[in-house]
Amino acid sequence: MKLRTRKLLSVLSGCALVLVLSACGGGGIGSEGDGNGEVTTAQAEGTASGDLTISNWPLYIDKQTVPDYEKASGVSVKYIEDINSYDEFFGKVQPLLAKGDSGDRSLMVATDWLAKKMYDLGYIQKFDRKALAPALSGISPAARPPVTDPDRSYSIPWQGGLTGLIVNKERAPEVDSVNDLFDPKYKGRDEMLSEMRETPALVMKAEGIDPEQASTQDWLDTIDKLKDAVDSGQIRKFTGNDYAGDLANGDAVAVIGWAADANQLAADNPDIEWVMPAEGCLTWWDNWVIPIGAPNPTAAYDWINYTYERENQAQIVAWTNAITPVEGVRELFEKTDPALAKNKLIFPTEEYTANCSGVVSPPGDQAAQEEVEDAWLGLISG
Repeated sequence: MKLRTRKLLSVLSGCALVLVLSACGGGGIGSEGDGNGEVTTAQAEGTASGDLTISNWPLYIDKQTVPDYEKASGVSVKYIEDINSYDEFFGKVQPLLAKGDSGDRSLMVATDWLAKKMYDLGYIQKFDRKALAPALSGISPAARPPVTDPDRSYSIPWQGGLTGLIVNKERAPEVDSVNDLFDPKYKGRDEMLSEMRETPALVMKAEGIDPEQASTQDWLDTIDKLKDAVDSGQIRKFTGNDYAGDLANGDAVAVIGWAADANQLAADNPDIEWVMPAEGCLTWWDNWVIPIGAPNPTAAYDWINYTYERENQAQIVAWTNAITPVEGVRELFEKTDPALAKNKLIFPTEEYTANCSGVVSPPGDQAAQEEVEDAWLGLISG
């Protein structure tokens, strides 16, 4: 087992405990908390220095970028890999954010829907656009801003990705559709994400339902279908990033998961592959956001600008194989590593993702959304 997988297993060993705590505590993903919706701007002051604490997912950066940045800037970075699922992470940090406390974090990542939710609650701040100008000017046209933040006033892409299937092709060679995860031959050997906006959406797509047009009843019916699969023992469990450990040790043979993880796992076991579902995948961006009460926003902006320098960004995505938001990285790879320049997981074409959908929340008013959220929480915590 290579170092990357050993680290993955050690990082994720405590994730089950985090999930239990967040599910049992208050402030689930549907709770509005105590935020008053007032939004402040995180102002930069002078030159970056001091300490910088960052929250991110495991295995979402190479080993060299943080020490390289520390050497170049003089900033001391505490880089915490404490996100295993957005639902559980929000449940963990919401009580702090509701009191205006970032938990000493200067930066965290949030996907588009979560960034919008936190912004509306007053949990994250607007950017000092002058301080972030180098990064804002370097965004690739392919990283189009979401309708929730069309001016990039509070979110800027870190990296993006695809949600679909990760399969051990030696043990589950026929799996190429989300529907295959319901085949009895894989009973007790497949897993699905605990992300409410991803797993039901892919199951709906497999049934011919466009999740971007789905009704509240479509969402509830899909959750009922998943409950039946859980009750029968078909689905082994719902997971966050920790499905990677189950694939690595053989407990799972096929999962709904994230494409970049498949590349990491394939480095240790070439039988594990990313599979674009026959019905199409989901596409998304993870964004940097600055939480309310964040210390040292000056260093936060400096870090983002540093990672948007194309040579630094190339170093990161060469290791993660995630979708880069930075313009000019493909042209750099064409000179330094042509295979990466052709990697469709870093630079997906419109043709490759033609059948894919964006990640969306359930439709309707707050009551309708909470009905779906409550049904989902009952499923994954039952």
